[in-house]
Amino acid sequence: MHDIVAIYTNGERPVHHIARAVRDLGVYSQVAFTPAMLAALDAKAIILCDETEIPDTTVPVLPLNSTEEIDHFSLTHFLFERAGLSASWSMETFIEEQTRRIKEQVGDKRVLLGLSGGVDSSVAALLIHRAIADQLVCVFVDHGLLRKGEAAMVEQLFREHYKINLVKVDAEERFLAELKDISDPEEKRKIIGRLFIDTFYDAGRSLGEIAFLAQGTIYADVIESQNPAKGGGLAIKSHHNVGGLPADLKWELVEPLRELFKDEVRKIGAVLGLPSELLGRHPFPGPGLGVRCVGAVTKERLDTLREVDAIFIEEVRRAGLYDEIFQAIACLLPVKSVGIRDGERRYQEVCTLRAVQSVDAIHANWYPFDPDLLRSISERILSEVPTVSRVLYDISDKPPATIEWE
Repeated sequence: MHDIVAIYTNGERPVHHIARAVRDLGVYSQVAFTPAMLAALDAKAIILCDETEIPDTTVPVLPLNSTEEIDHFSLTHFLFERAGLSASWSMETFIEEQTRRIKEQVGDKRVLLGLSGGVDSSVAALLIHRAIADQLVCVFVDHGLLRKGEAAMVEQLFREHYKINLVKVDAEERFLAELKDISDPEEKRKIIGRLFIDTFYDAGRSLGEIAFLAQGTIYADVIESQNPAKGGGLAIKSHHNVGGLPADLKWELVEPLRELFKDEVRKIGAVLGLPSELLGRHPFPGPGLGVRCVGAVTKERLDTLREVDAIFIEEVRRAGLYDEIFQAIACLLPVKSVGIRDGERRYQEVCTLRAVQSVDAIHANWYPFDPDLLRSISERILSEVPTVSRVLYDISDKPPATIEWE
């Protein structure tokens, strides 16, 4: 086992960067909000991040006032000189430790995981599969709201390449039937979320004896759920990112990523061999293209949006800008516009493109593409997607605008 450094705080200010700075030096850290949480960690050193009163302790303490930031030299001196800790924590040691933990927790039982093709669930799938092989069953719900080629990519990568037991549920008709004539964004989100959970659990029930539910919960989720300043509980609790379990399902949770920050999840994925194209993907909303079809969601509009999105992302990648941009999205607007195609006036879809730069998704600035690139993207969309008559570019910062339109 590795040494632990406790980041002790009342939760009033962000401390993620301090916890990550400690980990970057090869020492494991966790955030504690209460004396009970602090005692449970059995930390070898404590970084005190505010005016919180610290319980009596015999371990070294590094106090920081509410405005002070820690520098690399002071942190290194505290960890290795004062506290005498060793740099024994790494992605490789984490993988070995989690493999052992999963084997011990699961035994010979089966584990169910909802695989979306996103970073968190993909890394969780590979890590659990490494530990228990065919005892893992992944359910992939294709709700018809995915990007172009995404469903085929998930099947090829996880079933054919990694040889993971993958069950695909084709649920497009079910989702689109319930989304018919629904244009309110919150109502769409609720319908999609409810249907996803129902579809996932229906599939789980049909798979026979399942003892565990795996989730891609990460440490940011855990901190948020524990922080009393943000309405979290005072004791450690699971952050259910799939939803509450129905009463008839007695599954226990397996959360192999709950100690990792997002960048660490990507590093684990790289060590496990996930393709860089998947690990470096831009954020994608849980409801998928359902909230990028602003207004009504139909199969025809989704098919149009898939083509627009694919062209936009392809051109951004070709320009070498994909990794520079935090998020690039395409939306269809709930209006139509007159255009001319083949010498005839057409009343067709309007799409908007949006790209932003951001570090934390809390603040974002619109990305200033070269006008020639925007022109090239627009020309491709208008020539290759016959149902679109007009292309717009969104130049709104966050705040006041959000990154997604819905």
